[in-house]
Amino acid sequence: MLKPGPVWAVGAMSGTSLDGVDAALVLTDGERILDFGRTDYRSYSKEERSALRAALGCWPGDPGVEEAAEVVETAHAELLSSLLDVALVGFHGQTLAHDPDGRAGPRRTHQAGSGEVLAEVLGRPVVWDFRSTDVEMGGQGAPLAPFFHFACAKWAGLSAPVAFLNLGGVGNVTWLDPRQSGPEAEGAVLAFDTGPANAPINDLMRARRGVDCDEGGALAASGRVDEQVVEDFLSHRFFHRIPPKSLDRNDFHDLLEAVRDLEDADAAATLTACAAAAVARGFEHFPDPPRALYVTGGGRLNEALMVALTRRLNCPVAPIEDIGLDGDMLEAQAFAYLAVRVARGLPTSGPTTTGVAGLIGGGRISYPD
Repeated sequence: MLKPGPVWAVGAMSGTSLDGVDAALVLTDGERILDFGRTDYRSYSKEERSALRAALGCWPGDPGVEEAAEVVETAHAELLSSLLDVALVGFHGQTLAHDPDGRAGPRRTHQAGSGEVLAEVLGRPVVWDFRSTDVEMGGQGAPLAPFFHFACAKWAGLSAPVAFLNLGGVGNVTWLDPRQSGPEAEGAVLAFDTGPANAPINDLMRARRGVDCDEGGALAASGRVDEQVVEDFLSHRFFHRIPPKSLDRNDFHDLLEAVRDLEDADAAATLTACAAAAVARGFEHFPDPPRALYVTGGGRLNEALMVALTRRLNCPVAPIEDIGLDGDMLEAQAFAYLAVRVARGLPTSGPTTTGVAGLIGGGRISYPD
C-alpha cells in the first residue's frame, strides 16, 4: 500500500518509434502534480531494434515475441536501476500489436515485457499492463495520457481550452478544459489518435536513405507535397469515425506504397503533410476551438512538420516546452502519474478518452517477493 499523500513514482515508456526507453520521476498524489524529478534515456541498439521490429504485429506465443520481450525487459531494468528512490514503477512495455476493434480476431492489445520480471529485478512494486482492461471493457485502450495531460494543464496554470498533441510513431491529441474540476468531469477532456505521424516518415528514411529519421525535417522541407496523395489519404475510413478511436502503428502500412514513385524529398514532404492533415481533420471533433496546440514527442523537433501544422490549423502551434513541460519525457511522466492512480484506485480512462463505457482504472500491480 502507498503511504497517504504525494509519493515519487518513476514511469518508463518505449514508444512506437522504437528508438529507446524514456524514464522520468513525478511527485504526485494521483490527482495533482507536485513536482517533476530526474529523467533518463536508454537507446535501443541496432540489433535490439531489429528484434522489436521483427515482432511488430505479433501476439503472445508468436515467433519472435519472447525475444522482443527480453529486449524490453533488459533495457528497462538497465535504465530504471539508477532511478529507484521511488515508491513504485509505472511500466508501459512495448506495443507490438493493437486490435481493440477485433478486426483480426478477438479484441485485444499486446505490450511486450513482464512487470512481474521487472518487480523482481528492481525490488519495487511495478504497475503495468495498463491497456488490457480498457480493451476488455469495450474501450480502445488508447490514448492513456489524457488524464495526465489535464493534470499538466493545471500544473502549468492554464485557464482556457487547449490541446496537447503527441507526435510519436502515431499521433494522438487531447483536447482539455482546465477550468473543470478534474479529468473525470463532463466536458473536461476529449482524446483520440489523429493518424500516422513519425512512423511512415521514419520507415521511408530507413528504406531509402538508411537512416532512422528525417532529422529536423530537412529532407521534407526541400520537397514538394503531392496533394493528391494527401487527399486520398484523408479518404481512409479512420477519418470518418467519431472519436474516441485508436490506431496500430501499421494501420496505414500502404502509405509508403502511395509515395513509391515520388523522389525522396517529395515523398518525405508528402508523408509530413499527411501527418499534419490528419491532425487538422481531428480538430473538427473538438467541442470548442483550443486557445493553442502544444506539441510533444519527437515530431515537435521536425521543423517541416511544425510548419505544416501551423499552415493547416487556425490556432497557435508551439512545443510543449513553452509551458514548462518536457516534450521528450511527457509520456514516461504520464505512466509514473498513472501508476499512482492505479495504486490508489483512481480511474485512468473513460468514455471521452478511450470510448470505454464508464470510468475505469486499468493496470495491474506486481510486487517483488
